Amino acid sequence: MADRVFPTKPATNGVPAAAKTNGTAAANPPFPATKAQVYNANRPAYRPQPYHDRRRRSFCCSCFLWTTLLIIILLVLAAATGGVLYLLYRPHRPSFSLTSLKITRFNLSSSSHLTSNFNLTVTSRNPNKKITFIYNPINILVTSNGVNLGAGEFPAFTHGGKNTTVLKTKLISAGESVDGAALKNKKLLPLHIELDTKVKVKIGSMKSKKVGIRVKCSGIKASLPTGKSPTVAATANAKCDVDLRIKIWKWTVG
Repeated sequence: MADRVFPTKPATNGVPAAAKTNGTAAANPPFPATKAQVYNANRPAYRPQPYHDRRRRSFCCSCFLWTTLLIIILLVLAAATGGVLYLLYRPHRPSFSLTSLKITRFNLSSSSHLTSNFNLTVTSRNPNKKITFIYNPINILVTSNGVNLGAGEFPAFTHGGKNTTVLKTKLISAGESVDGAALKNKKLLPLHIELDTKVKVKIGSMKSKKVGIRVKCSGIKASLPTGKSPTVAATANAKCDVDLRIKIWKWTVG
């Protein structure tokens, strides 16, 4: 018995009929898929960071953390030590008061050159029982309306606990050029006195570093002497303020 042969449909436009069975068959990608289709060739390749960079970053973070912690611990210890010292010794600033100021000479020339002589007495008190102040030489300046009238110095001294010390010196201006307009035709001058020095604080066997201190005395009025008769300044209303001058890097606070 002879086999039957079934004829196939002829191709249309050169494309076999089997290829047209599904309209999207020709558009489907070939199988199997390429690596570019699987991993998306447009995405940048992953490059892991070197291991030593991560270790370096971790080391820097650890150093910063421990440094910060150490600073905090030191600040806490310093605050605790200061609190203990304050409770034990109850420190107070030294006080200064103007005892007397005598003008023995005051001559202003026509060319605004000043020759003057002041006798100054200052009383210093240490109200602390167990604290000693060790002073450097004290520089003194007397002014009126911003004009320098004379300068001098107290010698260095040690101020023991619960002690009162009387300091005496002369303030002199030897022909210094000044602003004569601020001084001429004035019979009564407002005076201002400044004392500048550095001081160490001694508590028991401990000594601090030197700290700047400035004393400002105001409320002083004086009449100018006539001839050879000296005049005494009015100091009943004089007030002296003590300021600490703490230096932080290039700046002075106080």
